[in-house]
Amino acid sequence: MTDVATLWEGLGVPLVRLLSSLSLGLLVANVIESLNWTRGVARLAAPLVQLGHLRDVAGASFSLAFFSSVASNSLLAESYERGDLSRRELMFANLFNSLPAYLTHLPTLFFMTWTVLGWPAVVYVGLTLAAAAMRTVLTLLCGRVMLPPLPEGCVTCRLDEHGEVSRGTALQRAWRMFRRRFPRLLLFTIPTYVVMYMLQITGGFASAQDWLAEHVHWLGFLRPEALGIVVLHLAAEFGAALSAASAVLNTGALSEREIVLALLVGNVLSTPMRAFRHQFPAYAGYFKPALALNLVLANQVLRALSIICVGCAYYLVSA
Repeated sequence: MTDVATLWEGLGVPLVRLLSSLSLGLLVANVIESLNWTRGVARLAAPLVQLGHLRDVAGASFSLAFFSSVASNSLLAESYERGDLSRRELMFANLFNSLPAYLTHLPTLFFMTWTVLGWPAVVYVGLTLAAAAMRTVLTLLCGRVMLPPLPEGCVTCRLDEHGEVSRGTALQRAWRMFRRRFPRLLLFTIPTYVVMYMLQITGGFASAQDWLAEHVHWLGFLRPEALGIVVLHLAAEFGAALSAASAVLNTGALSEREIVLALLVGNVLSTPMRAFRHQFPAYAGYFKPALALNLVLANQVLRALSIICVGCAYYLVSA
């Protein structure tokens, strides 16, 4: 009976708390996403387009990307097919959308990580947001140097083509999204948390530490508990890595700083998997395969480099 009580206190209670927090965070995030809360920020596109010597269609795509990646990529693809955009301009326009593409998923990322990790979630989301902003700013600076100046176009005209979403419609859409995502949340979270708990109490992480010291010198700044988060980031969805991070954080096996660094490393190392598992199939629906591959590679390489930059800065500042 004592063993059952210990198991419930050590595994059952934290797991129930974790699932409740993840579910609430996911539902709230879906509501916010469905309300298109970032739409007003899109009006910043006009001066940014002028700064980066981009065409008005790039600014319109940037605006649409705040609430619809489908509309954004479709607009770029149609403009490229008509010859309104050169291949180089298409590349810059696509990279320009890094920030709005990130902001579209920011509510889900933040509320899911905040309800589980607390302060480390603020740091992690802030760093990845800074990386996304860095990519957009770098694109503008390179565009200003590599593209000729263009006359001002009408960027905000495209916004009028997309009406506001009513509150009732947003709630219905959010509930549909929640019901679709919730089973996947359970599928990854429960077994991941159980495995991490068992590794913690059976000394599995201690064995991993010995192996890590001998074979993975370049990740020597990460402890084995953190390495588990990285591996799950590579092998599964972000929710699995998040579950692992919650488990080791609750047991005190890792500090908040180590949690953030592990999530950043996993984010970078999962770049190839993310590119070919998620982004390439989507881009192949808009562009020819060779062009889609080039766009995906440019996006993911720039993404990985930007996260490495903010990660190194955080590592040095927080040391």
